[in-house]
Amino acid sequence: MHRSAPRLTRILACAAVPVMLVVAGCSSDSGDKKDADSATSASASPSATKSEPAVEAAKFAELPDPCKAVEAKTVKSLVPSAKSKNGTRGKSSDASVRGGCSWNGLADKGVKGSQYRWLDVGFTRFASDQTLGSGAARAGEEFDKQVKKTEATDGAKNVKTGPVSGIGDQATKITYDQSKTDEDFRFTTIVARTGNVVVVVNYNGAGYAGSKTPDAETILKGATMAAEDAVAAVAEANAGGAESPKATDEPSDDSSKKPSKKPSSSAKATS
Repeated sequence: MHRSAPRLTRILACAAVPVMLVVAGCSSDSGDKKDADSATSASASPSATKSEPAVEAAKFAELPDPCKAVEAKTVKSLVPSAKSKNGTRGKSSDASVRGGCSWNGLADKGVKGSQYRWLDVGFTRFASDQTLGSGAARAGEEFDKQVKKTEATDGAKNVKTGPVSGIGDQATKITYDQSKTDEDFRFTTIVARTGNVVVVVNYNGAGYAGSKTPDAETILKGATMAAEDAVAAVAEANAGGAESPKATDEPSDDSSKKPSKKPSSSAKATS
């Protein structure tokens, strides 16, 4: 009887083992199911299928003819003895993206000397791109680059930079002096952004043969007049509407539509 008791204990212990394994197995299956449910939920998360918002459409799809962007009366006033009243067109591989024009001339005043004037205007248009960003944002970056580039002009003296109101969405004036051909020149550059287009206007002058150097206010006022004309010309060239969201640098077919009247000039430059 004393030998059978230990044997019975061992039998009961072994019999209990399958029960414990079954319980452990059920617990393991339950954990696997929870993990599978979590994985399924994660794969179905809305963030996994979220798409990027469409980039804002560019405002302008066309550029104006640069040699007609500044009104004839403005050119006559700023460069009265221009060699070519129609201007000299800059070279461009795509006139819908980039363009420019310049005028220059020397007004001979006899014994009073001569007055030299130079005017040029340049346009750069930026299309909206899903990867690169909106045309307006890209134009804003170019605007900043052009301002810094002008401020760093080689040989420039007395450089002053300030905002200009009433020209496009934003505009900055940079005035400075520079000596060339043994003469003192006065310069004003106005960098403006209207929508997705950057406009750069340069106006400068000098006195020759004893004639006085033009004052800074005269040159600033002239550059402002030309910038107002150029920015207004961009709006006129795009009277048909804005660029589509899937814009490219191809010209639109709406350029034939023109407003009846160019907006009047209202900006006032400050020294």
